[in-house]
Formats: sequence, C-alpha cells, structure tokens
Amino acid sequence: MRRKNCAGTKDDFLPEESFKSWGNYAKAPSEMPKRLIERALTRSNDEAELEAKARSHHEMKRTLTWWDLIWFGMGAVIGDGIFVLTGLEAKEEAGPAVVLSYAVSGLSALFSVFCYTEFAVEIPVAGGSFAYLRVELGEFVAFIAAGNILLEYVIGGAAVARSWTSYFATLLNFRSDKFLLTAHGLADGYNQLDPIAVGVCFIICIIAVSSTKGSSRLNYIASIIHIVVILFIIACGLIKSDTKNYTPFAPFGARGVFKASAVLFFAYVGFDAVSTLAEETKDPGRDIPIGLVGSMVITTTIYCLLAITLCLMQPYQNIDANAPFSVAFKAVGWDWAQYVVAAGALKGMTSVLLVGAVGQARYLTHIARTHMMPPWFSYVDEKTGTPVNATTVMMGTTAVIAFFTKLEILSNLLSISTLFIFSLVALSLLVRRYYVSGVTTNANRNKLIICILLILGSSIGTAAYWGLSEKGWIAYCVTLPVWFLATAGICIFIPRARSPKLWGVPLVPWLPSASIAINIFLLGSIDKDSFIRFAIWTAFLLAYYFRKS
Repeated sequence: MRRKNCAGTKDDFLPEESFKSWGNYAKAPSEMPKRLIERALTRSNDEAELEAKARSHHEMKRTLTWWDLIWFGMGAVIGDGIFVLTGLEAKEEAGPAVVLSYAVSGLSALFSVFCYTEFAVEIPVAGGSFAYLRVELGEFVAFIAAGNILLEYVIGGAAVARSWTSYFATLLNFRSDKFLLTAHGLADGYNQLDPIAVGVCFIICIIAVSSTKGSSRLNYIASIIHIVVILFIIACGLIKSDTKNYTPFAPFGARGVFKASAVLFFAYVGFDAVSTLAEETKDPGRDIPIGLVGSMVITTTIYCLLAITLCLMQPYQNIDANAPFSVAFKAVGWDWAQYVVAAGALKGMTSVLLVGAVGQARYLTHIARTHMMPPWFSYVDEKTGTPVNATTVMMGTTAVIAFFTKLEILSNLLSISTLFIFSLVALSLLVRRYYVSGVTTNANRNKLIICILLILGSSIGTAAYWGLSEKGWIAYCVTLPVWFLATAGICIFIPRARSPKLWGVPLVPWLPSASIAINIFLLGSIDKDSFIRFAIWTAFLLAYYFRKS
C-alpha cells in the first residue's frame, strides 16, 4: 500500500465493505437498519481509542509541556472574539454591557474546560471531543458531533482569516473593507470576495505541517507580542476613556446581553484545539489541567478588560464592526496607535489560525483512524510527526469558505456547532461518572436516563421560553426547579460507577449539569437562519452516515 503524503489506494478513501463492489451497493440498503442499530448502541472504550493511534503508521512526537499548552490556549483563543466580534456585538446587540456577555460565555466555557480536561487526561489522544463522545455516547452521536467539530474549525478559521484582512487594511491606513472584491452575481452575504484570506490560510498550512514544536515556538513568540499590545490597548485606552460612553449601559436589555453572549461564545472555542494536543503532551495528568484551565482564566479576564476599554473609548453606536480597536484609537485622536493595535491584532489572529490548523487536523486524523472518515486523512508523516493530509485538506476548505462568506453568517453558525458539542461533552461526563457497563445496575441506569432527560428537557424548555416570551416568567418557575431536582436526583440516588484516575472535575454532577443548561440556554438566543443552516449540514452528515451504514 502506497504511503506517501498525498498518495493512497481506494481503501484509503472507501474502506467500508459497502463500497467494495456494485453488488454490495445493491445489498447495502437492506442491511442498513441492522447496521444503524449496531452503531447506535456500540460504545468504544479508553483502550480502543489509545490503540487507534497505530493506524496513523507513525506516532506524533511528545514534545509539549503545560507551558506550551497555556500559550497554545491563549494563542488559540485571544484574537477570535476580542478582535473579530466585540465591535459587532457591542454595536448591534449589547452596547457597553458586552462585558457581561463575555463574562457569561466565559463562565460557560470554563465549565466546558473542566469537562474537557478530565477526558483529555484519561484519554490522551488527538481525537478530542470526538473520542470522548465515542467512548461514552456511542458511534452515532460521535459521528454527528465529528461533522460539527470539523465545521466549527473550518468556519472559525474562515471568520478569523476574513477579519485578518480587515485589520491588515487598517494597518495600511485603508478602510477595513478595502481589499474585498464585490461579485455582483452572487447572493448577499457571499458576494464580498477575500483573496488575502486565502493567502493567509495557505501560509498557515505550510507552517502547521512542518512541525508541532516549531508551531508552538512561533505561537509563543507571537503571543508574547500580542500580550504586550493588549496591555498597551488597556492602558492607553483607559487614558482616553470617557465614562459618559457607558450610558446607557445595557441599551438592548438582558435579551441583548444573552444574544451577544451566544455569538461571543465563538471567542472561546480555541481551547478545544488544545485538548487535541494531549497525544503530544509529555505529562498529560499534570500538563493538561494547568494548560487548559490556566489559559481559560487568563483569557476571560483579558476579554472583559478589553471590552470595558473599548466601550469607554467610544459610544457603542460609533464602534466600527470590522476593526473596532484600531478605529477607536483613531476616533480619540491617536491616529498612530491604530497601527500598533492593527499589528497586534494581526499577530493574535495569526496565532488563532495556526493553533486552529493544528487542532482541526488532529481531530480529522483521529476520526479517520476509526474509519468514520477516509483513512487517508489519518496519515502522520514520519519526518515531521504531523498529519499532513488532514492539515492540507482542512486548511484548503477553510480558505474556500473564507473567500466567499460574510463574517456575521460565519459567527452565528459557528456558535451553534460549538454550544451543541460542548453540551454533549458535559453529558458524556455525567455518563462516564455514573454508568459503567456491567457495574451499574439496570435500576440505577434507568434512574440516570430519567434524570438526564429531565435536565435536557428543562434546559430546552428554559431556552425555548426565553426565545418565545419577551416578558414572561411563569415557565421558569417550572423549568428551573425541574433542572435542580433532576441534578440533585443524580447526586443523591445514583451511586458513582467510576472515579477519575489522575484528575477529576469538581462538583459533579452540578458542574456538568450547569454546563448543559447554560450551553442550551445560549443556543436559544441564536437567530433562526443559523439553525436552518445547522439543520442542512446535519442532514448532509446523516445522509453520509446512512450510506456508510
């Protein structure tokens, strides 16, 4: 079997039996129900996920420490939200209360970080949340999540690449949309073409396939420069602040705060990529908790400080949606400062793109190891120790989407995928702690199922009522107590079936249950069109899954 970087046989792309012959194509539909039931009920285990690494032919190199992970975490996250969406959400949804939006989404992200951390320590493989869901919720749920994980990374990278172009334009003293090309024959939202974003994706791809440790060093240097620029923005921005700009504080009310929070969850998705580096970490039990939790706490603090600074510098109505900080300094008379801010933002977004490229490739690599995607994507280069095929394809797809698609469309769709996956990971942690096949009795299993359904149902009910009722409150008197009692039911009536070996999430089941509730609540604040796009993508995934089955 040929095993060069971009070479491969038919089995590398279509390994399933149903693709072997025309006769198998004809038989596949009749066998589909049986296969679907088998896959829906099949769960992997920790050992199987670890053994799947052998299918990549070469191992990824263990070169990373907690120090690398902290900087990877900050490099992955700082840049997305604060330089891409802060201006847009402050201007159109939250006003100065955008700082509360960051605090809410940051709290939700921190809960998710705890859940990810326990899994990453226990199952240190490149598959991240895909591997965790496959172990606890089965192959079917893992496959649907896998498709949305890949969508999340592609869309996130595309959004940052487009914003990179906006800040590059301001660095050269042009309007933020200077380098966009208008294609009048395309639909609105897809007719502003961005060739610079494509070039940036190409350069990032080359760096990501060269070396993981090299990418870490580049990210480390870029992140230090980025932190210096952030400190400059906070210090100098507060010098030019005016407290009058904080009146009114919440012009769009609580609904605007939560709606912005749902979109700004985009700002925290980068930590997901850090969990995929567990396979390349020297001491996962120590390095992953410090790296993930530490980077998230630092990031949330920085986000809130920057949001406060921006809204003190300029009235929220005047904030530029594409390059808010650069234009804000120009508005207060510090024209020279906009160049420092733009340069720092470019450094930050470059780090985000780099860490995203590293993370998304490792997701695809592990998914391909399980044959849920063509095995060709699982190839790891012997010399570089990086997944070359997966990196190249994912960054190529990112470049295509970045070329066509408007930022607002990308950000809303990304938040849906992210919140959906984080909810599943929190649910998986509850299953992991309270259900082990052969250990948990049928009675306790049934109690767990009922409690989980009540947690999900009450969370969905709260989110739906929030979305449909402008001023009502009666339904919350039902949904919130149901959530509380269901969580307490797990705590009181169901014995734990498993304890973490090295590092565990505190306050189980309360913390993962709260993570589920907050994530689903934020989903209720996202616009209808984004849910339609999400449904179309999920339908496509189901069609592919049924064909494989």
